[in-house]
Amino acid sequence: MNTADRVAQIRTQGYTIIENLLDDAALSSIRAALDPWLDGQHFGRNDFEGFHSERVYALLAKHPDLAIIVEHPAVLPIIDALLEPDYLLSSNLAINSHPGETAQRFHRDNAGGPGSDPALIHGISTIWNIDPFTEDNGATEVIPYSHLWTTETPGENDDRAIPVIMPAGSVVIFSGTLYHRGGANRAAQPRLAITPQYCQPWLRQLETMVLAVPPDAAVKLSERVQALLGYSVRAPGFMGYVDGVHPKRLLDRSYQGRKARGLPS
Repeated sequence: MNTADRVAQIRTQGYTIIENLLDDAALSSIRAALDPWLDGQHFGRNDFEGFHSERVYALLAKHPDLAIIVEHPAVLPIIDALLEPDYLLSSNLAINSHPGETAQRFHRDNAGGPGSDPALIHGISTIWNIDPFTEDNGATEVIPYSHLWTTETPGENDDRAIPVIMPAGSVVIFSGTLYHRGGANRAAQPRLAITPQYCQPWLRQLETMVLAVPPDAAVKLSERVQALLGYSVRAPGFMGYVDGVHPKRLLDRSYQGRKARGLPS
């Protein structure tokens, strides 16, 4: 299935699945980058986050190797076709669901806010599974075509929901208005996933990325990822400037040094 077919699939059924994008080496690299934070100290603070799920936010400040999925060449062309130019990374977190975790409530990631037209796409979410997603270990559940709903909402155990079963290293890409949830983990092992979410360039990000990933961390990343974080401006115009200049100047260490000494830039 090519990019155009996957874009059409998202527009019609609300989601598409691409299997086996990450090989064993890439999965091992991601696990190693996350290991220091998956130490049982970051469990959810409420039922939605999951009392039996570890959540690690601001991933691109943790390790630059985690950028591989944010800018994956099989995924960004799909998002390019669905969002406006200069779109942003809205959030990016790891979720490690442990045995005993219960199912989330069904929700939408980005419906654009009150008064927004539900027929429009305000955001695109992706979920990458570092472990296989199975019937038993809390695989994401989606309700096909629910991204087109304008007034209907799903029931607590809506029988139209289906689990996203896929091998490790795969990704599900879906509209921000698709109803979905994390499933209950009835297995004996945790299941690890990472969810980068993207939004239109004129929307506020869920995670304030230029604070979550400050210049000293962002400078280690590619220019495309820097732009997704918000070290960019929206064209035409100059929306997103900092102190009258392009925010990418914050990544220029010589510029930072001159500003610190009160010298002209």
